[in-house]
Amino acid sequence: MNATGLQDELRRILWERIRAKKLTGLALARQTQFEQAYISNFLNRKRSLSLEGMDRLLAAQNLSIYDLLNRDELNKRTSSISAGEGNFDNVVLTDAANAAREPVIRREAVRDVLKFKRSFLKRLRSAPSKDRDSWQRFVLIKVDAQEATSMYPRLLPGAMVLIDRHYNLLQPYRRNQANIYAVRKGPGCTIKYVERAGDHLVLRPHNQLYPVSVLPLDGHEASEMIVGRICHVSIET
Repeated sequence: MNATGLQDELRRILWERIRAKKLTGLALARQTQFEQAYISNFLNRKRSLSLEGMDRLLAAQNLSIYDLLNRDELNKRTSSISAGEGNFDNVVLTDAANAAREPVIRREAVRDVLKFKRSFLKRLRSAPSKDRDSWQRFVLIKVDAQEATSMYPRLLPGAMVLIDRHYNLLQPYRRNQANIYAVRKGPGCTIKYVERAGDHLVLRPHNQLYPVSVLPLDGHEASEMIVGRICHVSIET
């Protein structure tokens, strides 16, 4: 897909949100600090965006360039690192920021590739919102010491967690057992138990010495803020 095709797909997504009354041209102008006429001309195909303009619209609407690519193109970009050998599949290790926001982990953001048994990954049940189909399902991140200590003893400092990004709905995986989720926070993500309370997500640590925190949704769906369910924890010794 070329630059013109990317901008056409961005227009389609924006018009879809406008028709669903989730967005207005005026609101988009305010979010991006562009003149309303600039936004209107883009939406009505009277002008194209500069690279800076496209970056600002994507950031304002919490989109990535990968949201504008079709699934076949996404698969081509990751085929060389996603293919496993024999009974194993490769899972990429990346940083928290890329895990939280990038539908497909780019080659330059891959820190390592680890193998997991294919049978194990296939057994894991998914619970994705409708916009997660094109996301690379499993990613790994290393948890920093503070995050790990807040979830002690479920997590330990230096732990590596496997995130199922196709499980981003607030529904229990096992009866009477709370899920641990990775949730978008700041540029990266936090690892906590999660509940919804009105227009907020309540983030609960396992370690009672750490405080409960509240994350406002600010108009987002809860599923947009949830990166995925923690489905495996490992630690180097």
